[in-house]
Amino acid sequence: NPQDDPSRPNVLLIGDSISNAYTVDVRKKLHGKADVFRIPGNGKNSAYGLANLNKWLSMKPGKWDVIHFNWGLWDLCYRNPESKVQGYRDKVHGTITATPEEFRSNLEKIVARLKKTDATLIWCTITPVPEGEAGRKLGDDLKYNRIAEEIMRANDIQINDLHAHALLALPEIKIKEGDVHFTKEGSRYLAGKVASEIAQVISKKKEAKP
Repeated sequence: NPQDDPSRPNVLLIGDSISNAYTVDVRKKLHGKADVFRIPGNGKNSAYGLANLNKWLSMKPGKWDVIHFNWGLWDLCYRNPESKVQGYRDKVHGTITATPEEFRSNLEKIVARLKKTDATLIWCTITPVPEGEAGRKLGDDLKYNRIAEEIMRANDIQINDLHAHALLALPEIKIKEGDVHFTKEGSRYLAGKVASEIAQVISKKKEAKP
């Protein structure tokens, strides 16, 4: 994580491996405008997020101006301890990590906790689930994004539609067939959208200051 410069706003990124992969480029794109921090490791699913949120929010510097957050790809993943596929993924015989109802409940609690910070919140939509993904069903990305969108609209939280942004560049930016991950160029492309959403918030905050 970067050094905290008190004159610059602090940004916290929360997410899974997709967010991990675009962090460095977001940091580069916001260089001089913001100090971009991220949670240690992988944010995994929403239940894991809920369990770790207090710890993450109290990390140094502990005062956040913008929080850009995402869960979903782990939540909608089916896993089976017998599966030989990486991550025990198995959409045929596996069990879903979080049902839509569990996802909704966890995300509502996460949002309530995030709203207690003084940060401007940006929800980042779940990126696309491709055909042939071993543990994820086509269309579940849309279903879980709709649930998240309802919660964000009810709480007046800005939405960064990274799902739509990724679709514009797919299939070129996917790492391989049936994989939810992106190439290095793909992550850089996603970082452009993430950085521009955060930059907009920062400039609005500056204008609003008396």
